[in-house]
Amino acid sequence: MLAISIILLILVLVPGVARDIGGAKRWLRFGGFGFQPSEFAKMCFVLYMAHSISLRQEKIKSFTQGMLPDLLVTGVIFLLIYKEPNLSTATLIMGTYLTMYFLGNGSVKNLAWLSAGAVGMVFALIFRAGYRMRRLLAFINPWENAQGSGYHIIQSLVAIGSGGLFGFGLGQSRQKFFILPERHTDFIFAIICEELGLIGGIFVLLLFLVLIWRGLYIATRAPDMFGFLLASGLTAVIGLQVMVNIGVVLSLIPTTGVTLPFISYGGSSLVFLAMGVGVLLNISKYTSTKSMYEEHKPSLFSVQFKAPGHGIRKAK
Repeated sequence: MLAISIILLILVLVPGVARDIGGAKRWLRFGGFGFQPSEFAKMCFVLYMAHSISLRQEKIKSFTQGMLPDLLVTGVIFLLIYKEPNLSTATLIMGTYLTMYFLGNGSVKNLAWLSAGAVGMVFALIFRAGYRMRRLLAFINPWENAQGSGYHIIQSLVAIGSGGLFGFGLGQSRQKFFILPERHTDFIFAIICEELGLIGGIFVLLLFLVLIWRGLYIATRAPDMFGFLLASGLTAVIGLQVMVNIGVVLSLIPTTGVTLPFISYGGSSLVFLAMGVGVLLNISKYTSTKSMYEEHKPSLFSVQFKAPGHGIRKAK
């Protein structure tokens, strides 16, 4: 499946094949059906990494045998998505790999070096593109160009602030009437806060926290390392996407093109995220009643625990 997703990502870059929307070529259309290959690639990537990391457990701490093969695959996916251009989704792919490598008993030293390198690379890519630099400067001081690059952030904060504690009421948003750009996709959470207030916004966040908690709960009770990593990876995809989207809306990070899972407009995202939740539910059918975390612990920790039927032992 990963090979299919790579082929689709390559097709996006072929002139005349992909749909150009807003200067980005991210959509393919087959007849009357269009979708984003990058959304499909995220699910295939998690499935592949769960399988690969679970098979490399004896060599996982080795850079050349444990990390490098998967890192090369991650780099290919990252590059293809970045060329659309779609740096935000490419960065989410990298973040998902780092999370899965860590949870798969990876070397903390390798993880630290890779994380530092990834952060440096992302900043270098930001500095290379003028529009990304404008977004970064708008994040630092949106009022310097309030009618230009800072407009999204300012109007998002206006929508959230005007909603107050209880909001204007469902469907009563003012900002959605051609004032706040991308109100139905990237900035839908600002509209939620405007209509339902702080209480409604917190409620939505709590729903996501419950979903993430249940995903991790399923992961820690998976029957084997593959199930653990698959459930963890799918949960990471959802969790990281929520964090980035909410961070943008609240002006905690620069503006990106990441949507809010299950809420933002977009059929591709909704379909593949729903498939991911379906996989989580399938894994939950085979979970044990007691936590399997001791079998899948990250190598950063060294704790004592009681394994079922094995008494107290020290984590290696």
